[in-house]
Amino acid sequence: MRKDRITRKVAHKSQKLGRKTREVARNGSASHVKRRPLPRKSQNAAHKPTISHQTSTKMAAALRSNQSLHNFASLPQPKEKTKTGGTMMGADFRRYIYVMLCAIFIIFIGTPSVSHAAKDNQTTTAIVAVEDDETINNVRRRLKDTIPTITFIDTYEKAFRGLAVEINKTQMPQLSNIEGVHRADRSVSYDAKLNDSVPFIGADTVRGKLDRNGTRLNGEGVKVGIIDTGIDHHHPDLTRNFKGGYDFVDKDDDPLEGKDQKGQETMHGTHVAGIIAANGSVRGVAPEADLYMYRALGPGGQGSTEQILAAVEKAINDDMDVLNLSLGSPINGPDWPTSEALDKAAEAGVIAVTSSGNSGPSMWSVGSPGTSDKAISVGASIPPLKMPKLTLFDTPELSIDLQPVQGTNPWEFKRDLPLVDGGLGLEDDLESVKGKAVLIERGGIPLVRKIVNARKAGADAVIIYNNVAGSFLAKTSEKQPLPAITISREHGEQLRSAMEEKEEEAPTVLRTILKEETDHMAFFSSRGPVTRSWEIKPDIVAPGVDIDSTVPKGYMALNGTSMAAPHIAGAAALVKQAHPDWEPEQVKAALMNTAVTLTDETGSEYPPFSQGAGRVDVRKAIAAETLIKPGTLSFGVWPLGEKETVHKQTIELENHSERTRSYSFQTDMEPFLGVRWHMPKSVKIKPGEKKKATIRVQVDPSIVDYNRLHGKVIVQGGKEDIHVPYLLFINEPEYPRIGAFDLQPYGVESDFRYEVYMPGGAEEFEIALYEPDTFAFVGILDKQKNVKPGLFEHRLKKQDISVPEGLYRAVIYAKEGGREETFETFISLQSKTINDPSPPS
Repeated sequence: MRKDRITRKVAHKSQKLGRKTREVARNGSASHVKRRPLPRKSQNAAHKPTISHQTSTKMAAALRSNQSLHNFASLPQPKEKTKTGGTMMGADFRRYIYVMLCAIFIIFIGTPSVSHAAKDNQTTTAIVAVEDDETINNVRRRLKDTIPTITFIDTYEKAFRGLAVEINKTQMPQLSNIEGVHRADRSVSYDAKLNDSVPFIGADTVRGKLDRNGTRLNGEGVKVGIIDTGIDHHHPDLTRNFKGGYDFVDKDDDPLEGKDQKGQETMHGTHVAGIIAANGSVRGVAPEADLYMYRALGPGGQGSTEQILAAVEKAINDDMDVLNLSLGSPINGPDWPTSEALDKAAEAGVIAVTSSGNSGPSMWSVGSPGTSDKAISVGASIPPLKMPKLTLFDTPELSIDLQPVQGTNPWEFKRDLPLVDGGLGLEDDLESVKGKAVLIERGGIPLVRKIVNARKAGADAVIIYNNVAGSFLAKTSEKQPLPAITISREHGEQLRSAMEEKEEEAPTVLRTILKEETDHMAFFSSRGPVTRSWEIKPDIVAPGVDIDSTVPKGYMALNGTSMAAPHIAGAAALVKQAHPDWEPEQVKAALMNTAVTLTDETGSEYPPFSQGAGRVDVRKAIAAETLIKPGTLSFGVWPLGEKETVHKQTIELENHSERTRSYSFQTDMEPFLGVRWHMPKSVKIKPGEKKKATIRVQVDPSIVDYNRLHGKVIVQGGKEDIHVPYLLFINEPEYPRIGAFDLQPYGVESDFRYEVYMPGGAEEFEIALYEPDTFAFVGILDKQKNVKPGLFEHRLKKQDISVPEGLYRAVIYAKEGGREETFETFISLQSKTINDPSPPS
């Protein structure tokens, strides 16, 4: 029976938790940061250093957990007065976390789950897409006739063809059945994802070059829009470049940074703006570009679909040259409204740049709008940094990667530390730890409780190792004045074994060393490809670790793909200045065709769904004479059961040099067994001309014994060879069948409503409930057949719920095409409590 299989699977996954139920509230975002104040005015006005390197943060974080989904409901925000006297309206934006299991060595990852903007428990905001052959006004009239109580929030014609409406939750199913409506989706929330990076990518080396008008290449005359939390336009490094924008949260013309839930100023948008075009004590990638801020992310760095769409629409109307969106949702699908909006923006002439997400390093972790086909989706790499590693005094060859726990003191030990075993971090486990580093296993009690217990016992440092394979990232909601880090289970067991071997001898001594690291992929950077379309994402990567930039009233170092995307936005501004007649597709190609291929610590190249075309090199992008579009090639999925099949892709070559060039093609490795390539022998192109070429790959099903083929097509004949990454799947890949899940009380009848995002749909879908402590099977909450791809919503009436109220471990099960997947979370079937994220202690 399937329930027996699920029960065994749950018990197996949880067997290391032992003494108490597994800790479930483990989060991580950006790691510890240093804030430094604004400098005094320099006596030397000509002194304008580039963005400087700070060593305050070492690795970053997205939202992490093991196999659990944590749902958080944020409290309504009080109205705050802005500096301009306007009113900052509070929003009931809820934030949820979903998790995917990374199977190979590295980590378990998580991202925000689907969340909706609503004025109360009875209403919801929906995004209505209008059919191409229908007028928006006709559909608007039919909506009003069918649902008289509907409220129209906004109309989109350029970024996205449709409407944002507010309706009663019970009326959602009616929307899709109205004539002229292509689809209707609930509004979801978007989060702001949170060195010498500017010189590192070559941005400073091009400032001595001139554009065709004789102006230095520094972004002058290029309009860059930013959709984010706002901007401190009073900051001395930004005030010269700030030209305007709009606040979609407060509905006014002053997109000043707002306040978070604790009354602190948000900073994300100001940090992003500084990376693009700071022009003072620090200098961004394009320091003379014109900055426009569209504040669509409110308190806590959250915004909704309709706000993002409205901001993209206005950016198009304001004729932005470049648009940066350092934000994302967990929806990995090509047809989500925000992804489609960026496609429309690119078609309208805007170079759209967006972060891929902070949910790596697992495949399929990229989220919307980073799934947009025509936008530039950006992953994060590591600029030149000295990274701390752990070793043992007696075993100096040991090198252990560590991840800081956000909210704790930085790990900056220059002295050796005695290392002791702290068990699970219970009070009874922490005897004789004063002045020592304590090694604690994850699980049993909340992570913050382990740190507090160790601090109270007098420990100098805390090392928490994973209780499942791989590493993990974490944070504490309140500042803890103690250095704390996380390491992988494998390394944790090595340290524990070393202590056990010396139990009767001298104590084990822990040592911190610094190692130079550069041009590797950041641990947290989301990977592709995109589900269903199989497109390679990210397109390109840029530095996103320990990036020092502007924040309100000072400077700060932050981590994330949010910091990588504005590097590309600034680079795009420079390319646009150098080539003002180039379309977004050409700018994107120039950046991708000239990127630097990254390799891991072993010297092996990262696959294209990790790094796209590679790390940006601004100098080469501006000087590009040959452009190849697209910059990566996805050959889709080839079912092994079919006869020999030929997959093909067409590329377009442009010759921007002053002489005729003859281009040839080859692959980067010896042919795979059972795979044959068919490419043109050569393509001759005159100056200023463009031509298309077809590349075919042929697969022999009797020989092929692998599931994925990736590498590069090398195009020779230009000033430099151009490497075009490709990807082909043999049989449907193992992408996550369940992308996000949320259950909430519904209506006044003690009903519930759940939502689940399944990119490929499901032939069978089931929600099984278990006791959170004993894992005893309780019952089936719901069961469905033949669920269509995308977001599925279903109401559970009180009389149909066969289990009593309480907190349960839910195992969501989906089966499609012979593949099964389970997804764990804790849910509360209590009408007055919304998804308590942690089980009882």
